[in-house]
Amino acid sequence: MNIIPKKIIDFISEHHVLTLATSVNNIPYCANCFYTYLKDENMFVFTSDNETKHVQDALQNNIVAGSVVLETSVVGKIQGIQFQGKMFLPKNNLKVIANKQYMKKYPFAKLMKTQLWCLELSFIKLTDNRLGFGKKLIWEKEK
Repeated sequence: MNIIPKKIIDFISEHHVLTLATSVNNIPYCANCFYTYLKDENMFVFTSDNETKHVQDALQNNIVAGSVVLETSVVGKIQGIQFQGKMFLPKNNLKVIANKQYMKKYPFAKLMKTQLWCLELSFIKLTDNRLGFGKKLIWEKEK
């Protein structure tokens, strides 16, 4: 089993906005989304309107990338992750779990007409300068 380092899980759990990057026909696009993280499934869960550019892109190419960062100008405190994964609509039991977790964290989302999405992670790189300048922890899904 390929265990995700605790420092990566902790960082993801401490934040709530990810930047999602999509690409279709070599034209990149990015969007910011509130997320919750399903640790056991190693997935981000977020909502978005089906008419958005990033969802339309993901429907054509569901391999996406992105980041979650701590906003700071202090070099010694720089932290963030870069990730890659596959974006999809959850179904069945996963949809129930994802919806429950997302609505628990963002109850206002019940009022919005959006679609629930999952992003299964295949690669995560954590940069954490608190561990030493340029220190990186990398996790990759076993193939």
